[in-house]
Amino acid sequence: MLKPKTRWRLQAADEKVVQVFVDELQITPLVARLLANRGIQTIEEAQSFLFINEQAFHDPFLLKDMDKAVQRIKQAIEAGEKIRIFGDYDADGVSSTSVMMIALTQMGANVDFYIPNRFTEGYGPNEKAFQFAAEAGVKLLITVDTGISAIHEAKVARELGLDYIVTDHHEPGPVLPEALAIIHPKLEDHTYPFKELAGVGVAFKLAHALLGHLPEDLLEIAAIGTIADLVPLHGENRLIAARGIHQLRHTKRPGLLSLIKKAGIQLDSLNEESIGFGMAPRINAAGRLGAADPTVDLIMAPDFETAEELATEIDSLNKERQGLVAEIAAEAIREVEENYPPEENGVLVVGKEGWNSGIIGIVASKLVDRFYRPAIVFSYDREKGLAKGSARSIEDFDMFRNLSQCGDILPHFGGHPMAAGMTLKMADVDELRRRLNSLAHEQLTEEDFTPVTKLDSVIAIEDITLQSVEELDLLAPFGMSNPKPKILIESANITGIRKIGTNQNHLKLQLGNSNISLDGVGFGLGYLYEQISPISSVSVIGELSINEWNNIRKPQIFLKDVAVNSWQLFDYRGINRVEKWLADIPQENRKVIVFSEETLKQLPFIKEIETLVHITTEKEAKDIQIDGCTIVLLDMPSSQEMLEHILRKKQPHRIYVHFQHQQDHFFSTMPTREHFKWFYAFLAKKGPLDVRRYGDELAKYRGWSRDTIDFISQVFLELDFVTIENGFISLKKHANKRDLGDAPSFKRKQEQYELEKELVYSSYQQLYDWFNTLVHEATDLKEETKQWI
Repeated sequence: MLKPKTRWRLQAADEKVVQVFVDELQITPLVARLLANRGIQTIEEAQSFLFINEQAFHDPFLLKDMDKAVQRIKQAIEAGEKIRIFGDYDADGVSSTSVMMIALTQMGANVDFYIPNRFTEGYGPNEKAFQFAAEAGVKLLITVDTGISAIHEAKVARELGLDYIVTDHHEPGPVLPEALAIIHPKLEDHTYPFKELAGVGVAFKLAHALLGHLPEDLLEIAAIGTIADLVPLHGENRLIAARGIHQLRHTKRPGLLSLIKKAGIQLDSLNEESIGFGMAPRINAAGRLGAADPTVDLIMAPDFETAEELATEIDSLNKERQGLVAEIAAEAIREVEENYPPEENGVLVVGKEGWNSGIIGIVASKLVDRFYRPAIVFSYDREKGLAKGSARSIEDFDMFRNLSQCGDILPHFGGHPMAAGMTLKMADVDELRRRLNSLAHEQLTEEDFTPVTKLDSVIAIEDITLQSVEELDLLAPFGMSNPKPKILIESANITGIRKIGTNQNHLKLQLGNSNISLDGVGFGLGYLYEQISPISSVSVIGELSINEWNNIRKPQIFLKDVAVNSWQLFDYRGINRVEKWLADIPQENRKVIVFSEETLKQLPFIKEIETLVHITTEKEAKDIQIDGCTIVLLDMPSSQEMLEHILRKKQPHRIYVHFQHQQDHFFSTMPTREHFKWFYAFLAKKGPLDVRRYGDELAKYRGWSRDTIDFISQVFLELDFVTIENGFISLKKHANKRDLGDAPSFKRKQEQYELEKELVYSSYQQLYDWFNTLVHEATDLKEETKQWI
């Protein structure tokens, strides 16, 4: 048995809808089921989703106040008034700022931009920045990706004589800022068709309205912010992402090309993952460590020389950011393990002075990945006595709702169920930890602390074809609300398994049978090699793709998790270097079983194993608890019955057999009755024999081993047929007839001969079948018990 790392949660699709999609759209059942899982119910919705590039953008003037904003901006351009774009320091904010800067510059505007510093100014509009703008002669201030919550700053702008336009996508509060125009897709009193735009999406709509035509050249920038900000990738967001990715593959912008090169991305294969994991982290790095201005300058770079210089600077900042994340994450993990162990803390709350507040959100994510607990990471400012924190959560713990219950000690916090930010007094951090752990104890069960993997479909290997995998591209680009499909293959046969990679830390599986095969690659899953037996049926989950090698294209699956639902046998018979392979066997619930005292002498290191069990009696064999355990049978039991007592009606998950033994009875000669008859006749004819002196010669003469001579002599002695004194063996006169089986030595050797034949020299399948009979008695009993409950 092999338990999966996560809880597999299969989404249930409406099979009637699936069949309609298959029939009407002529698509595979897999793609049809994926559409249904994404909430698509009609043919029209499905066509719109599958053929996204054929869809049109909504009229930007459907957004409330768009006409007011366009009129005022054009007025400022005509009058030569100074316009300032006020942005944010993340990838969405930087993209939004760049879109507006490029659009207004194309229109001949006198425009510049301002992005606040995360560390000295914090998030969003601030009074000092507005005063600075007024002093610089700015007449029109336009926010992008921010501003909807800046009620006070809007009043400041009016007092300073600044005309103020807000464009944002964050949740609007009950009170809106007093601005000349607010362009926001979620305002209650308007009906824009799509409400999930990123900040750059809103800026793109404003650019569209200002220019009077769809700015195709800005789609590549809009796609970056849309994908990086993790907004739902459906509707207009998906249209922006899809067409923007296409534009990026053909971009001519020096800044983007330099950034793509630094990220090691191939233009022809650039996709949403290239943006999310290659470009966005670099764009974010500048704002996380200092000023975000260089990223806007990079996107707008006029030539490759400038672009290369800026891209190098930003790439260097990203490497510095990666180093800081690794360093702080290591400290945070150590803090958790030493002071707030996960088994005692349902919510992990850690902090330290000097931890960079720009990256503590990433560190919190790493704690969730490592321990699967909600996590908050703080950066302490002892001078001010404040703790600035970033939180990440797990599926069954609503972080925002639980923080709301601690509102009396959280003067500043915000977020949503899975993530939040906050500032509070350092003195209140311990109380926050106590309260959140109390809430977690009330709300979460042990099962909730196991990660969940949502699966789209169960699929048979024979249904995984080039056509079905290629059709998955119709659902791209993937992202929030449109995740990359994960599928389940149940109870597949293994036709090949091995470790791969320089460090042998990846897993290669071949699944199927003699007629069909599917390759599976599990990055970082190499450790499972020792936990999957060759005849097991495995269930796997993962993402399908197409592997191209030497002009041969075939489907493959990138493995995310593996499970085996029955007990497993691992054959280590005859394999030396016991200490090495024993160390590779998972130690959780492991019991190393030894029968012989001699084994303890030969392998002294095993005495240090905490879970070593030395079994010498049948009672000990019956009493050992092995349900749910991994057991290692290190040496030979004294009898088959001893082993049966250990296994019968019990349910181990994995059994590793080595069966080390001191004497090889199977390959030594097992004397027949003819052997005994000849030796008896020899003694009767020749008289007493000095076995010590002539035993070897006699064995050589007969073609026997010396052990055979000694064994027959011992059996004769036990049956009282002979006497042995000072090495001389002599027949007794008038000895009673007795069966050879009456001699303890003969009986013991015969039993060991049969035991070795059964356990050591049987095939893997024979041994498995024998063990399986015993283990299945427990399984059958369990199934019967279920019927009684």
